Amino acid sequence: MTDHHQTYGTSTHTADELTQLVGDRLGLAFTERDSHFLGVYYVADIPGRKIEIQPNRIPGDDDEDDLYAPEHPTVRVLLLTTTPAPDAALRAELTSVERLVHLTLGSAE
Repeated sequence: MTDHHQTYGTSTHTADELTQLVGDRLGLAFTERDSHFLGVYYVADIPGRKIEIQPNRIPGDDDEDDLYAPEHPTVRVLLLTTTPAPDAALRAELTSVERLVHLTLGSAE
């Protein structure tokens, strides 16, 4: 099984707001987690798929934050998906969330 990863982002919603919006749209419950690497983030595990919502700014060395996706410095919150194959239905649902965009290398679609 191959993992297929997609990244989405928003410059307007907080992680809490995006968790609520995506949870309501997809009927998912997100679990809050905290890690030294990511800080506070949210995960929804669905059989065969995984969705994570996290801030783009993550704890860095020397008490300075780093960007998880440095090619998107204006994006405040990221949504990352892992699926066994491209999932057009999931992509359509996520891109229908207001102000959530699919991110590509170096730009937003």
